[in-house]
Amino acid sequence: MSKYAILCVDDEEIILTSLESLLNKYFSACCDVELAQSAEDGLEIIQEFMDEDIEVVVIISDWLMPGMKGDEFLIKAEKLCPGMEKIMLSGHADENAVKRAEEGNALDIFIHKPWESSKLIEIIANGLRKHGCEVPQDI
Repeated sequence: MSKYAILCVDDEEIILTSLESLLNKYFSACCDVELAQSAEDGLEIIQEFMDEDIEVVVIISDWLMPGMKGDEFLIKAEKLCPGMEKIMLSGHADENAVKRAEEGNALDIFIHKPWESSKLIEIIANGLRKHGCEVPQDI
């Protein structure tokens, strides 16, 4: 297991498997890719990683999920692991949610679904590099 992780949180399994496939293709050599189908599960995974000394360096979260919404999740995640890169990937975020997340220092980038893979990979690679992850140079 790596000492770095990317956490993807979305209630749609097809989105999670698409992200997992894409991210493993580019980043499996430098970090683990973990999936959660709810914000609550995402917070549990962050805590487990912290207990194992694994640094969550990038979180990709949907906004519209049952239970806790993505903006609330990102704010709580930021309190647990300050400084990670936080990306909201959603087709249904409202302006107030994005603003709340930004004001809570819990959102670095908002990307609309469907995402452009090359842009998402570049954003994640830059985030990983900020945290000292050795990302392949061709990204």
